[in-house]
Amino acid sequence: MSTLGFLAGQTESVQLMTGIIPLYSRSPALIAQTAATLNALSGGRFVLGLGSSGPQVIEGWHGVPFEKPLARTRDTIDICRKVWSGEKVSHDGRTYSLPLPEGGTGLGKPLKFMNRPPGQDIPISLASIGPKNVELTAEVADIWQTIHFVPDRFEQVWGDALAAGKAKREPNRPPLEIIAGGTVALGDGPHIQEARDAARGLIGFYVGGMGAKSKNFYNDLSKRYGWEQEAEEIQDLFLSGKRAEAFAAVPDEYIDLSSLIGDEGYVRERLQVFKDVGVTYLNVTPHGPDPLGTIEKIKTWVQ
Repeated sequence: MSTLGFLAGQTESVQLMTGIIPLYSRSPALIAQTAATLNALSGGRFVLGLGSSGPQVIEGWHGVPFEKPLARTRDTIDICRKVWSGEKVSHDGRTYSLPLPEGGTGLGKPLKFMNRPPGQDIPISLASIGPKNVELTAEVADIWQTIHFVPDRFEQVWGDALAAGKAKREPNRPPLEIIAGGTVALGDGPHIQEARDAARGLIGFYVGGMGAKSKNFYNDLSKRYGWEQEAEEIQDLFLSGKRAEAFAAVPDEYIDLSSLIGDEGYVRERLQVFKDVGVTYLNVTPHGPDPLGTIEKIKTWVQ
């Protein structure tokens, strides 16, 4: 199983993108330095993926308090862009101040990136699903990276947040792009059921176990989509150790609307639904005997 993403209509240039770097695991300046290096190595084809993650991972794995995720996101993006400018960096934010104003030796001073800075800002993709986080994404990011995306319920779940963020977006910044997609399988045969099982397991794992009972962003998203009772059931089953039952509780409709699985005519119709709501970057995980062939077909359909 492999994953490939490509820009609809722009497949000549392949982008290099990080996974989602958790904001709490590195300082903004280090993120900016890493991105600048990878951008140089890739010949300017780099996209920086960022996300806040959640308290269970940030506090359980990184040992850092999960505090002010929106402010930290804004500060990190601001500092990255200041580093990439090549100028000395000063920043007075809610979560980061450069130089450190107090609590240290007092020797800190504004510094600048010593290597050659990028010729322009590196595109930033924000992974976000909460309404306020999506609003911030629409305001300051270049790309919005989604998960378990249901285009048919796009407006009811995302419309207000995206509109509010875009209203505050700097007029000289290009329009927000959207990464979405999911499991893809074409035709008929056993690989179709395998693909549905894979999609069901992924949704069930996130909705049921990616977070605590009291705070699971993916569970909240499923409820906003309209599957309130199902989301509760999936989580209760998963957290009680009944994973198979939790996965079985994922609604078939959730899989149908968030994946691209079926005969070629059906998948082409679903691709149009994704396109109609503004998806510009399709990210798919193919299943079947010829995954590269599946990708090539998808590429021809989205051009």
